[in-house]
Amino acid sequence: MMGSMAHPITTDWNDFARMNASQRWRKPSAIMGRAMTDIIVAEANIVPHLRVLDVACGTGEPAISIATAMNGTGMVTATDISADPLAIGEQRARERNLSNIRFRLADVHALPFPDASFDRVTSRLGVMFFSDLPRALREIHRVLTPDGQATLLAWGPMQQPYFDLTIGTILRMLPGTQVPPAAQSMFKFGTPGTLNNALRDAGFHSIDERLSKVAWNWPGTPEDFWQYFQDVTAPFKPLLQSIPDSTREGISTAVLCELRNLYDGQQILFDAHIVLASARTR
Repeated sequence: MMGSMAHPITTDWNDFARMNASQRWRKPSAIMGRAMTDIIVAEANIVPHLRVLDVACGTGEPAISIATAMNGTGMVTATDISADPLAIGEQRARERNLSNIRFRLADVHALPFPDASFDRVTSRLGVMFFSDLPRALREIHRVLTPDGQATLLAWGPMQQPYFDLTIGTILRMLPGTQVPPAAQSMFKFGTPGTLNNALRDAGFHSIDERLSKVAWNWPGTPEDFWQYFQDVTAPFKPLLQSIPDSTREGISTAVLCELRNLYDGQQILFDAHIVLASARTR
């Protein structure tokens, strides 16, 4: 984290093992997230020559897709609070020969940009982890131009196949087990109107919030997916690590059995239930 600001809900996004795992699973993860990236890029109304800020970009999406859509025009500034994912994003951008994107370490709670610096602000699966949501949204509002637009994508409720078949199976098999606070925060916008109200309180107008379903399909086997999920899903790491050795194999067997019900021989057919919100500065 940058600066001295307190962040009560923390997630170890910079964990060395997780970063190695992210590299290992980069291609199937990108395929799985494609529809989610596409919907936020479309909702953000990307046209040439825009100045776009992508907050909590992780390893580079949707920033890279936005830069690609602008076809060498405009500028995308991709920010995150963790250096290692940004380095991966920079590498991905170089591989695509993108000249209209830059990566910068920055905290959304204290953005290092002047007022009215950007035409668009986007964030895909980042807003749930803003520890001081009102402050972060006010900062996003501040750096947008008077006719700017913020487009935010968050997880909907936890009650959806991706989490029900994995974490839900663990919770059913280990009664009394608790979901870690950082993981609980992932689903705080699942109640309709929650993100809308937060944006309104931060000064935004013309807010459009809706619950949507998008493809979130894993292009591989249940076994590979379960290993991926355990490797990279940082908010659930404390829960996964708390599984007793005596029950770990049984839980994996049960999870894999559930996943095979959605496996068509080539991919696991999840639907992601997401909250998508767009808002204007005036």
